[in-house]
Amino acid sequence: MAAVFPKILTITLLVASSLAREPQQGGPPVKVNVLNVCTPSADEQKEIASALSHVPQQPLFSPDFEVARGRSSLSDKAQLIQAGQGSELSSEPITAAWVRIRREFSVQSLYSNVQYSFSADTKRMIETLVLHAREPKDLIQLSIEDSASAVTNPAGMLATNTPVDRIKLERFGKSSVVLARCKRAEGGPPPDQSAYEPLFRDASAVLGRYRELLGARRTVPDELAKVVAQSPAKSRSIRKPTGKKLVPKSK
Repeated sequence: MAAVFPKILTITLLVASSLAREPQQGGPPVKVNVLNVCTPSADEQKEIASALSHVPQQPLFSPDFEVARGRSSLSDKAQLIQAGQGSELSSEPITAAWVRIRREFSVQSLYSNVQYSFSADTKRMIETLVLHAREPKDLIQLSIEDSASAVTNPAGMLATNTPVDRIKLERFGKSSVVLARCKRAEGGPPPDQSAYEPLFRDASAVLGRYRELLGARRTVPDELAKVVAQSPAKSRSIRKPTGKKLVPKSK
C-alpha cells in the first residue's frame, strides 16, 4: 500500500502539470478595435457626412442654457498627448482654464442639445463642439474639434475660423468613427487626405456657425478673465518693498 501511494501521487502531479501547460479554452474572446483616423473607409465617410448634414443650420433654442467656467490640472497622460509622444514632460504642473456653453434644441431634430467648450493652457488652445443625439439608437454624439498653439490670446483665436482637425462619431454598440488630420509619419511621406477635405470643410463651417450662435466670441474671453482673476497667483497678496530701513527699538 505504501508503494501504491507514491505512484498515485506521481500520476496526479503529472496530470496537473499537463493541464497547467494546456491553454485555457472557453474564455471570452478579446476583441481589439484599431481606429483608422487618417483614412476612414467609404462607409465611415458617409456616416460622418450624414451626421454633419443633420446639424440644424438655424436652430431654435429653448430658454434653458448653461455657462460654466473652471480650472483643471492636466495629468501626465494629457500633457504627453498634447506635447507629442516623443516629447518630455515638464516638471512644472500645467493647468487649463476652460469655459463651457450649453443650449437645448426646442424642436424635434436628430440632436437634443449642443455643448461648446474652450480650454487654454500655456501651450495650446482647444475648441470643441459636441452635439448629443436625441435618441441614441445608433449615433450617440458628434464631436468636432480644432486647436491652435498658445501664441495668441483666446480672443485672437476666436476671431478667426481655425480649421477643424478632428471629427468623431460615438456610436451605440460599435466602435467610434474618427477622422483626424495626420502629420507625416517618421521616415515616411504624409498621408494623402485630400479626399477628406470636404468633410473637414463642412465640420469647420458647423463649428464656426455655432461659435456665433452661442456667442462664444464674447462669452469665452469674459469668463476666462474671471478664471484668471481667481487663480492662486492672483489671489496671493504680494507685499512691495517700501524702501525704509527697520530700526531696532531701544530697550
